[in-house]
Amino acid sequence: MSTNEQLAWDFDDGDVAEVRPDTGIARFAPGSEQWIAALQPTDDDAIRLDRFDVNTMTAEAAARLWARVAAWVESDQIAYYIDDSPVSSDAAYDARMRCLERLEAAFPSLDNPQSPTHRVGGSFSNDFASVRHPSRMMSLDDVFSIEELKDWYDSVIRDLDWPESKPLPMSCEVKIDGLALNLIYRNGVLEQGLTRGDGVTGEDITLNVRTIGSIPANLGGPKEDVPDFVEIRGEVFMRWDDFHTLNNEQEDAGRAPFANPRNAAAGSLRQKDPRITATRRLSFYAHGLGQLTWGPDHPRGTHDVVADQSQAYDLYTKWGVPVSPHNRAVTSFQEILDMIEYYGEHRGDIEHALDGIVVKVDDLGLQRTLGATSRAPRWAIAYKYPPEEVNTELLNITVQVGRTGRVTPVAVLKPVYVAGSTVARTTLHNGFEVKRKGILIGDTVVVRKAGDVIPELVGPVLERRKGREDQLREFVMPEFCPSCGAKLSPAKEGDKDIRCPNVESCPAQLTERVISLASRKAFDIEHLGEQSAIALTNPEENRPDSVATYAPNITEVLVAPGEEPDPYEPVEGLELPAAQKPVLSNESGLFNLTAADLRDVRVWREAAIVEVHETVGANGKKKKVRKRVGGSGLWHQVPAFWTAPTPAKKLTAKQLAERAQGETAIESAETQGGTASETTGAPTGAEAPLGTIPGFAAASYPEYDVPADAVIVRVDHKTTRTGVTDVPVIIRPGENTRKMFDEMDKARHADLWRVLVALSIRRLGPPTARLIASAMGSLAAIENATIEDLTAIDGVGPEIAESVVNWFAATREPGDWRGATLRAWQAAGVGVDEAETSSLPQTLAGKTVVVTGSLEGYSRDSAKEAIIERGGKAAGSVSKKTDYVVIGANAGSKAAKAEELGIPMLSETQFAQLLATGTI
Repeated sequence: MSTNEQLAWDFDDGDVAEVRPDTGIARFAPGSEQWIAALQPTDDDAIRLDRFDVNTMTAEAAARLWARVAAWVESDQIAYYIDDSPVSSDAAYDARMRCLERLEAAFPSLDNPQSPTHRVGGSFSNDFASVRHPSRMMSLDDVFSIEELKDWYDSVIRDLDWPESKPLPMSCEVKIDGLALNLIYRNGVLEQGLTRGDGVTGEDITLNVRTIGSIPANLGGPKEDVPDFVEIRGEVFMRWDDFHTLNNEQEDAGRAPFANPRNAAAGSLRQKDPRITATRRLSFYAHGLGQLTWGPDHPRGTHDVVADQSQAYDLYTKWGVPVSPHNRAVTSFQEILDMIEYYGEHRGDIEHALDGIVVKVDDLGLQRTLGATSRAPRWAIAYKYPPEEVNTELLNITVQVGRTGRVTPVAVLKPVYVAGSTVARTTLHNGFEVKRKGILIGDTVVVRKAGDVIPELVGPVLERRKGREDQLREFVMPEFCPSCGAKLSPAKEGDKDIRCPNVESCPAQLTERVISLASRKAFDIEHLGEQSAIALTNPEENRPDSVATYAPNITEVLVAPGEEPDPYEPVEGLELPAAQKPVLSNESGLFNLTAADLRDVRVWREAAIVEVHETVGANGKKKKVRKRVGGSGLWHQVPAFWTAPTPAKKLTAKQLAERAQGETAIESAETQGGTASETTGAPTGAEAPLGTIPGFAAASYPEYDVPADAVIVRVDHKTTRTGVTDVPVIIRPGENTRKMFDEMDKARHADLWRVLVALSIRRLGPPTARLIASAMGSLAAIENATIEDLTAIDGVGPEIAESVVNWFAATREPGDWRGATLRAWQAAGVGVDEAETSSLPQTLAGKTVVVTGSLEGYSRDSAKEAIIERGGKAAGSVSKKTDYVVIGANAGSKAAKAEELGIPMLSETQFAQLLATGTI
């Protein structure tokens, strides 16, 4: 380790020094602010922490030290329990934990249920409790044009009876594209962090919130400025640089990158394990105020000392709660337009993705005068920018094959930022759509995001074609499937879509079907995602075409900023490894898989090009920052489901004592192959071929942690001061693999409707599958149902009924893959349970409900499921037979239709009441 990567310790016990280029070695007093800032998560620092007397600290310094050490303990736990790759020694981990325990004993205010000292191993709650907000947390109404914004502004002036000659103070700030959060502080201490939910109740994600570094555990500033109780509203988001770092880490680990910062923040904030959230670099800005109480004994008295939004922000700054720097005080509509124009031009220049501009009446008294509708305040509005359109190059048009065989052209674009994320591909739907848009491969094209969400290729920039005609070419839909080679054709005459008829064995279709059956809408096997599905069904998907790009020992290529990698010289005599046979040739074998079946599965991964930047931190220390800048074109193989060979972890004295007192030793397994060690009989030196050694006696290595599911592939000799020690090197199923098998076991008893969705029956989605499962009661009944039986079920149309009947008819054909899948699943215990009658009260029996727009607490499908589970009909269109229409954000024509027909329109809160009681 270099001097710049570690702290230098003076001989005086407890003194910490760090290397600085300007002053050499600087000494800091133990317990001082500089001393705490200089500490690093090294073993040496941990030892000194263990010797340090925390009773000599002030409460403020103790809180800073606690936060720093607790974060390191969190990281240690993540590395040990989740990544199976500890980064700290047991002694260092124990020393940090003891430091936390001493700090909490000396300063009881630091002791809280979320502290690492209160956690056992890797266990955390899997559920988020539903908690009522002390005061309602509303959404904002949106406008999409300057005209609509002016109408709102004029209505505020009119409703307040505000004199035209008198400026009306307002505040403008960028609308952060993140997730709303309500922070509850009592006597200055963070008590809870709640999601918005439906505005009345939210989910308690306090454990996860405590991992966000910008959210203080205790409000700072003078005591007289800290209230007895306060709700601080704000937004959790991910900065662009942190988003790019996270995606680089995702790609380096072989995981799919996140589409945009909001998705990354949402997935991180609602992790069931807060240790994962702690690694995700989330940020927070406060933008609103809920309930505020100073209390009768408070120096300020009981009155509300915050008169306007600006004063609230000043208080937040005193408390150490971050506020967005992108806000302005304005007094005219023109100043609002100036703000909109400025950030419209600088959307890509600020540190986070933005979703528009929020305009608020600044005075809190005037806010109360204006009041609110059922879902949004009248004193604030969100102006949404029009969809951002950018030009980029159409590099190619490829095709992809979906789970039902549909072949879809996909535009391959030169990567470009559009409305918050990088767009490199977008669907073109079918060959007719390509012709209609008039695009040619090589064109400069216009790209935007429909609704700022879905990438869309608008069309070509025709003036950019001049002089480049010879570089452009027309796209032609392929005649044969790019995955299996089968001849493509429409499913029936007149269809615009063409399909691959090789449903059973087309690798692309099988991969997509496995992804689909594992999704939340089907078996909900969370850890069987896209990459795992590819590894099971088509592990050679990214196999290089030539040995010239096969680099088995290169996992990344390091370059200086702006430099190109050196040319790769292939190793002489190197050959590509033999192609692997997929573990799954169809879905039938899914529930018969074992971890042993997956041990040898390897997938191809491209070595990344990584720029190494050297920077100097605020403390003057040099540090190296890695940035993934692209792919090198060089490929190597990595294990898909098992860990790479890793030396076993040596047990601590405490763990050895516990094992001696009663832990059952792992059963011995017969040794075979390799040159035997004199002391253990295990192979030594070179790694033994995977799959040839079932494992060795863990009892032979009592001082090492060899899990029961691990396989010892070799034994290394480690030379120490006391001699030569044998260190077992192990592989085992990865953490995600173990979770995947646990989830597959639960899926054997999935609800009947989920089994129907998992069968990939064309046109059959979760809502209709629920209806059929509920009405028919068992898989046997559905297998034998006629079209007439199914169309008799309210909500099941003739096309879906025909599709279901045809699918089950095919299962009775000799040799049909669908029949083989169905029988194999039933033999494994899948789909044999009868449909359970909903345990929920049937509050919506006989009622028809339409949901339109976006709801905070429900996706489109989950809202429909909530209606169906309670006996109601979830309709897709509004008619005279509709009983209620639930109106979410950005509701469209259905809201107008409901108003025209006089049908009751409900807010999300009223929808929750309807679900619970059946009445409003």
